[in-house]
Amino acid sequence: MSQRHFLNLTDAGGHAIAAMLNDAIDRKAARAGLPKGQPDADAPLAGRVLAMVFEKNSTRTRVSFDIAMRQLGGSALILDAGTTQLGRGETIADTARVLSRMADAIMLRTDDHAKVEELARYASVPVINGLTDLSHPCQIMADLLTVIEHGKALPGLEVAWLGDGNNVLNSIVEAAGLMKFNVRIGVPEGYESDAAMIEAAKLAGGGIRVVRDPIEAVRGADVVVTDTWISMGQSYAEAKLAAMEPYQVNDALMAHAKPDALFLHCLPAHRNEEVTDSVIDGPRSVVWDEAENRIHAQKSVLRWAFGQI
Repeated sequence: MSQRHFLNLTDAGGHAIAAMLNDAIDRKAARAGLPKGQPDADAPLAGRVLAMVFEKNSTRTRVSFDIAMRQLGGSALILDAGTTQLGRGETIADTARVLSRMADAIMLRTDDHAKVEELARYASVPVINGLTDLSHPCQIMADLLTVIEHGKALPGLEVAWLGDGNNVLNSIVEAAGLMKFNVRIGVPEGYESDAAMIEAAKLAGGGIRVVRDPIEAVRGADVVVTDTWISMGQSYAEAKLAAMEPYQVNDALMAHAKPDALFLHCLPAHRNEEVTDSVIDGPRSVVWDEAENRIHAQKSVLRWAFGQI
């Protein structure tokens, strides 16, 4: 069987994503009350090693994949770009060949999406996208898990996005096509998300609309999502911040969503920039569940990559 890589959500497809989410719900429930480092009863990845390669800094990705592997009975090792040869005298292809001999799977967190594609092309073990400039599929798996946990079905879900058309939004759009929900994208002109991903999601059955009015984006939403306006590695651009200001998620904007709407943010948050304290710390915020769910969702992604789902 050819390797199962998880570079974008479409690599798995809608049926597999649904199966992974069900698995994540079951496994999370089964280990309630256990110490976080204690392996699951079945330890399905016992003896397996995940090599985690970081070209971009991380808190949640690093900790969640490490804990995920421990709970699955395996282990993880961390390689930082600054202390390894990746892209620094050794080609990505050669790194893929070497890590494939030494580890059972590879997770890469980087900038250019072409790097993770090249890594997957030459690796003989599963490769998982821990974040690229194009997409962040593992984050969206955690987001979908969180939404389901809070009692909302994915088909027909109304999602509002506010702010920058970034990699997180691209993966939400991709998920909308696969899981048949709707996304209203509130973005200022010139900051739209990937056009090809929007077209593909529409063709797959997702309802995607780009709007300029933040109130129109949020009106009647089940879920309101935002992210930092200045992504990692971008310079602090005053013009961009000025364009984004009307899209701040605050109490006045949340009032236009459904009364039981959830607020999501992948973190880290620039508080009182893209979201106010009153929203992120408020009763409709589920960002801490969302952060924890990176562990549970990624455990199921790992199991899928190893052919166990």
